[in-house]
Amino acid sequence: MRAWLPYESIADAEAAIGKIPENVEVDLFTGGDDGWPDSIAEVEFLVMPYMQGTGPLDRVAEMTSLQVVQTQTAGYEGVIDLLPAGVSLCNAAGVHDTATAELAVALALDNGRKLDVFARNQPEGRWKPQWGNSIADQRVLIIGYGHIGKGIEARLSGFETASITKVASRARDDIRGVDELDQLLPEADVVFVIAPYTPRTDKLLDAEKLALLPDGALVVNVARGKLIDTEALIAETGSGRLRAALDVTEPEPLPADHPLWRAPGVVISPHIGGAASSFEPRIGRLIGEQLRRWAAGEELLNKVN
Repeated sequence: MRAWLPYESIADAEAAIGKIPENVEVDLFTGGDDGWPDSIAEVEFLVMPYMQGTGPLDRVAEMTSLQVVQTQTAGYEGVIDLLPAGVSLCNAAGVHDTATAELAVALALDNGRKLDVFARNQPEGRWKPQWGNSIADQRVLIIGYGHIGKGIEARLSGFETASITKVASRARDDIRGVDELDQLLPEADVVFVIAPYTPRTDKLLDAEKLALLPDGALVVNVARGKLIDTEALIAETGSGRLRAALDVTEPEPLPADHPLWRAPGVVISPHIGGAASSFEPRIGRLIGEQLRRWAAGEELLNKVN
């Protein structure tokens, strides 16, 4: 059994994931300019190097023994379409929940309390107070009530919001359905977007939907940029009617001359939702568990297909 793991050395791999099963041979594959192992026709278990898109699958046609591909991201758009029939895809659902939920709330606070403005004033020593927007007493809408959506809700529990309304693909219990957005958006002051990207959610918040939000509402997107119509968002933020805090954009990376960078009331971080200290121990535990399960012929976690 042969696996490709995204570490610089076997020692680094075992420090991260624990002891490698005795029946597994490991080659190191970090992608980028580090080259491809000679065992490309023998690899059976491939862990995708982090934040390299689908590049690690450029030679997937030569991976004639491939059985399992494990991503280090929860999203897998683009990856699944490249896999030959019979190859299992597993994602990293759960690994990024904590860090992404933290960032979503941090972006809302940053935007509302003008922390980005104060940071820009700091190098010049400008003491210029500004009135801000609290999360307290605001009506919150969470679009995409999965693991990260639940994490956002949990982190908002101490912020004294007026209400928290949860939206998923279908209504159930106290969760509203995405088909109810026309009724929900006019009653939302802060909207967290964390729904998965699918053909159905492409431009989920288009010009018509954004227009339903009340003046001054804040849209926080930590999902995928394509869930929001970029041109419509530019129009709404450019006029000052809406505010936005974005960890993801469309296009991405956002070109330096893109108008979103300079739109009033917009805060942008460069897609770093999972890029925090919580990532490495959690992804290490997942990769280690998956490798041991695969070596033992047991059911894998987070199977997508």
